Amino acid sequence: MKRLAEVDLSAKLPKKVAGERLDTALHRLLRLRLMLGGQIGDKRIGPPLCVVFEGWDASGKGGAIKRLVRPLDPRHVRVAQFAAPTYDEKRHHFLWRFWPVLPGWGGMAVLDRSWYGRVLVERVEGFATEEQWSRAYGEIVEFERTLVAEGMIMVKFWMHVSEEEQLRRFQDRADDPLRAWKLTDEDWRNRDKRADYEVAVEEMLERTDHPDAPWHVVPGDDKRYARVTVVETVCAAIEAELTERGHDLSDPAPGAADDD
Repeated sequence: MKRLAEVDLSAKLPKKVAGERLDTALHRLLRLRLMLGGQIGDKRIGPPLCVVFEGWDASGKGGAIKRLVRPLDPRHVRVAQFAAPTYDEKRHHFLWRFWPVLPGWGGMAVLDRSWYGRVLVERVEGFATEEQWSRAYGEIVEFERTLVAEGMIMVKFWMHVSEEEQLRRFQDRADDPLRAWKLTDEDWRNRDKRADYEVAVEEMLERTDHPDAPWHVVPGDDKRYARVTVVETVCAAIEAELTERGHDLSDPAPGAADDD
């Protein structure tokens, strides 16, 4: 089954509706983040939250992350971006470099790309051997299961856009002096290999989707729809975990979350 072909990329939200839903979801997220940190509610520190973003170049990862963390105190959320591993990082197991940014209890981290590079770019570009990337599916699943067994809430997104929309965004960036820096020769090369990447993405979704950390494939041609979907999905995941752990999700008393 090809999961990407089933994604409804025509999904859209009117500007007003998207704005209202996003504001509601962000307020909901702020409350939940404070609850995870033990600041409101029953004042019990909650489980760590890790939100992983993967997706096509220009698929809206950055915009979604920006909205996701917008209402949060920047001291209490870590956003980490991962590019190609350095020489020293390559001396270690490929998962080694991700451990330092993972959140502890009461913490939150947002990852702009992740360990899935092993079965995506490293696979397609030949930076990992077939034996290495083939073995990585099982290693990744066990890694995630270990984290979730320890208590982590893990939410994984694949931001999906059509080839036509991706090209339009590339061209928009190229024509905008303030955004041209976001478009590189590597982006164009990756686009030329989109068919190879689609094969890799499909296998990734198939082999690393598991109950402890399922994939959420987000239609991204409409940025408003994608951003609302991301925030609402994260909220739902937190609420489900906190409810299972017996936390009280009722509204806090007025003034309970006042700033310093």
